[in-house]
Amino acid sequence: MDPELVVKLAEGLGADFVDVRVQRYYGELVVLDNGVVRELSVNRLQGVGVRVVVEGSVGYASTNRLDWGSIKEAVERAFKLARAAGGRAFKVELYRRGAVRAGASSYYSVDPATVDYSEKLEVLRAIDRAAREVKGVSSVIARLGYEEDYRLVVSSLGDRVEVSRRMVGAGVRLVAHVEGRYESLGDAESMVAGWEFIESIDWAEWARERAKLVVEAAVAEHVKPGVYDVVLDNEMVGLMLHEAFGHASEGDTVMAGGSVLGGRVGERVASELVSIVDDGLVPGGAYVPYDDEGTSKRRVYTVKDGVLQGYLHSLVTSKMLGGEPTGNARVMSYRHPLLVRQTNTYMEPRDWRPDEMIRDMKRGLYVKGMGAMGGQVNPLTGAFTFTSGPSYIVENGEPAKLVKGVMLTGLILDTLKRVDAVGRDLVVKTSVFGGCGKDGQLVRVGDGGPHVRVRGFTIGGGG
Repeated sequence: MDPELVVKLAEGLGADFVDVRVQRYYGELVVLDNGVVRELSVNRLQGVGVRVVVEGSVGYASTNRLDWGSIKEAVERAFKLARAAGGRAFKVELYRRGAVRAGASSYYSVDPATVDYSEKLEVLRAIDRAAREVKGVSSVIARLGYEEDYRLVVSSLGDRVEVSRRMVGAGVRLVAHVEGRYESLGDAESMVAGWEFIESIDWAEWARERAKLVVEAAVAEHVKPGVYDVVLDNEMVGLMLHEAFGHASEGDTVMAGGSVLGGRVGERVASELVSIVDDGLVPGGAYVPYDDEGTSKRRVYTVKDGVLQGYLHSLVTSKMLGGEPTGNARVMSYRHPLLVRQTNTYMEPRDWRPDEMIRDMKRGLYVKGMGAMGGQVNPLTGAFTFTSGPSYIVENGEPAKLVKGVMLTGLILDTLKRVDAVGRDLVVKTSVFGGCGKDGQLVRVGDGGPHVRVRGFTIGGGG
């Protein structure tokens, strides 16, 4: 199957624009539930998706059969859908950039697919044994995941872009039962890499540290609700930026009138210490050198020194909103239509050390992301509610007392304007076990930042 012949077929039918996405996916998941193998699964996926634009109307169709007859049928179906939508659907225009012909593959040393399952299970058993050594731990669910994702995009712009990515990781969900009280905590480590990443971590010690934390958190108190000065760690900064700010910066959300950032380019939306970046190739993050339209994923400032610079774009939103493509058109799989999605969202580091900003704060909260349970966000208003992981009350400039996860509420632009210290310790992470959900699609993303201090943060009772 030659995708360029598929493009010619669609053009021959009368399409003004066409692109073809080919995908091959392989994934593994191993789950050890309290010492028992609960899941050992392999997921394979392959297929072709075709998008055509006819007089501004879009049609999309896909097939998991790679014979010419099935692909021809998908092209004809996409074309008929576009024609049928004419006069009824929203008319789109596409940014006509130059052709991209390139290929990229993420680095790995040892292919996890070649590692025996007995070795993978031993990693999980090491996690299980170490966590159970800690008195008070009542449940340990360990998991290991691996995926390989190959994508090819060919379009009538002349594009031909191939991207191959491998990602691997392990994690745990712990429950502690201490003095009649329960507490749970989940954490995982993932990397765009091969099996060498798994071998680089002492998983027993990793699990032991988290087991001690969940046991200690079980008997910790809730923080008293109120307004606090807070220092957010790397994970909490990433979670907040991705959820409360990043989604509002996506061009399709802006175009639909659903973003608090709409019409505010050039306006100050944060402290001058705040610069927010979307970057497909930052170390530790997801690997997105090109998006699913074949556009190069360049490093994009959505905010620079507190001023809104622009939005994240696809070929459609960049044309419709007067921007340039940023490489943020992404799909979950060949079956799905394109959406504007983040890649790796993070705040640029400045010059504070984390201990300096905590010491300088004197009293407040040190809010940690490990075990954070997510929350709710409204991109239209920027309102958010997040629950952190176990955190610390700060007294006399020192983290003095562990408390249960705290609930943070506020408006994202107001919060960003009250940032008065940004650390030098940039950390960005991704996950093989989850990602970002939007309109029923899940894609791998990364987020992070340095430690950040915010004055006057509203804290609820926690989770």
